[in-house]
Amino acid sequence: MYIAMNRFKIFNGNEAEFEQIWRGRDSYLNEVDGFLEFYLLKGSSDGATTVYASHTKWKSKSHFELWTKSEAFRQAHKVAGSRKKLYDGHPVFEGFESAL
Repeated sequence: MYIAMNRFKIFNGNEAEFEQIWRGRDSYLNEVDGFLEFYLLKGSSDGATTVYASHTKWKSKSHFELWTKSEAFRQAHKVAGSRKKLYDGHPVFEGFESAL
């Protein structure tokens, strides 16, 4: 199993818009071999930003990597760069392979 996470720092006041973007987007994940689950997680606020994490679960790291090179990935991310006003910096990626 492999878990891929991206952390986002969203400027306070933009949380509802950020969540709506994720709610309304077509991720194409259900069409990809090896995809298991997706969650958008909301964390704490420091007064200036609120932390979110996109969390996907895959059968393996190789399944995730194949998705990142696919047309489905390109389509799911084609407008991502046009929404920078919501973010404080760039998303931070973290990948985890199952150890136990």
